[in-house]
Amino acid sequence: MFKKILLSITLIVAAGSILFFAIDGSAKKDSDIKTVEIEKGSIVDKALAVGRIEPKHEISVKSKISGIVKKVYAEVGQEVRVGDPLFDIGPDPTPIEYNEAKRQVELMNISFSSAEREYNRKKGLQDKQLISDQEFDDIETKYEDAKLRWKLSKEKLSLLESGHTEISNFKIDNIIRSPISGQILACLVEEGDPVVPLTSYQAGTELMSLAQMDELVFKGNVDEIDVGKLRVGMKAEIEIGAIPNEKLTGILATISPKAHKEEGAILFEVEIRLDDLGDKILRAGYSANADIIINRKEDIVLVPERLVKIEDSITTVEVMDSLGTIDTVIIETGLSDGIYIEVVSGLKGGEKAVERPPKEITAD
Repeated sequence: MFKKILLSITLIVAAGSILFFAIDGSAKKDSDIKTVEIEKGSIVDKALAVGRIEPKHEISVKSKISGIVKKVYAEVGQEVRVGDPLFDIGPDPTPIEYNEAKRQVELMNISFSSAEREYNRKKGLQDKQLISDQEFDDIETKYEDAKLRWKLSKEKLSLLESGHTEISNFKIDNIIRSPISGQILACLVEEGDPVVPLTSYQAGTELMSLAQMDELVFKGNVDEIDVGKLRVGMKAEIEIGAIPNEKLTGILATISPKAHKEEGAILFEVEIRLDDLGDKILRAGYSANADIIINRKEDIVLVPERLVKIEDSITTVEVMDSLGTIDTVIIETGLSDGIYIEVVSGLKGGEKAVERPPKEITAD
């Protein structure tokens, strides 16, 4: 009899313990439930472009003649005007080229001397009217042609020797001059460096880069996921790493019609025209990020997107009333920035959305 009573007491204690821990666990679980007050605010849908600040127009200076950099007239950062001297390219002919030029002068001199003697002889005969005017005109033409060829050969030799010559009181030299007014961004050669000329068959040596620094733009890349939402004329906010805690504004000016691949991602290049910079000083090459504003809404009901559930195309949020009762509310959503989402209908400001604790993962 005593054993039966002891067994019954043991069973009652065990059942009570199980019930206690079940109730305590449930209460603890309920106590982990948090609420988030629904508030009104603004939301922005934007596309991120990663790039840098660059001049709208940047010019590469090259030479059309070969030689050696004899003198550099301008330095990096200097402002230059159209026609200002940048480089003096000294000639560097090969021995064969130089020898051919000298021989050409000698040959042209011989031809000219011969033509001059013939011209003087015919001139005397023409003065005595012993030859026709037509015959004398032919001789005179040959004489002028020989004279011009001799002069051209001397000018060519002068350019090969010194890089300078003069034709009809017009000075010709190997001075490379600035094609635009602007600022020198980079000088890529030094005195003594060889120069390969720009031709139809080769790119030539880049000597210097120039740009008008009063017209800067943002150039960057946008992911293919976002580019379909973009339109020329959209506003943008630009953050520059070198100017923290400040944002520049601009307007989306161009969107590349063709994508390019970079590290496995499909990207489209965009260009943003910057608004008035005021007293801000920018330098070409500053790294920057631009948020292109696709859509912006103010004074709307917002709810954290993590609290929204979508099942069978129905969007719901759990809401707790003042008595602590939790109800599931069907809502209609709108614009999202990935953190908050607009509530078009179903909720209003001041209500409390339920945030349940994350589910615990237990090992089997």
